Amino acid sequence: MTDSPEPDFWSFIDTANTTLARDYGFAHQLSTEVLLTLNRASNIVTYDLEATVHRPRGWSWSSFRLLFVTWLAGPIEPRRAAELTGMSRAAVSNLSKTLIASGLLASTPDESDGRSVRLTLTEQGHTEMVETFTEQNEREHAWTSVLTEPEQRILVMLLTKLITNRSQFDVRGRN
Repeated sequence: MTDSPEPDFWSFIDTANTTLARDYGFAHQLSTEVLLTLNRASNIVTYDLEATVHRPRGWSWSSFRLLFVTWLAGPIEPRRAAELTGMSRAAVSNLSKTLIASGLLASTPDESDGRSVRLTLTEQGHTEMVETFTEQNEREHAWTSVLTEPEQRILVMLLTKLITNRSQFDVRGRN
């Protein structure tokens, strides 16, 4: 008896499509393939950026996302930072405490609403974000350089369409 080789991701997708159609009668295998592939791509790229750029600095991917949003949209209320990062308000609150303690982020009372605060980068946080994003942007370019510029624009257009045209059903998510 010969052992069949362990499936890789792509052969698993083929097997899943065949099995879902043949054994269970599911009719939307391409939808499954699109979303499995999208999720896989997102996970691989995120892990790579975190492992090569952020973890060596002692940051998590979530830390980078919060610092990135604060860098480019700050000073910012934690509620708005949560919306822009796709994190919960509780996650932003907890992460902010760590980033404040590490000297990268500052929290100041909101001038228009005394019950709220605004998050801003410290001078150290700004310097580290510029350095970090320089490295990340080169890594992003390495990832996307396999696509032509028109292909990159088409991919962005398609992903935007997927994300923004979801009113046809009850989408669950933070934003």
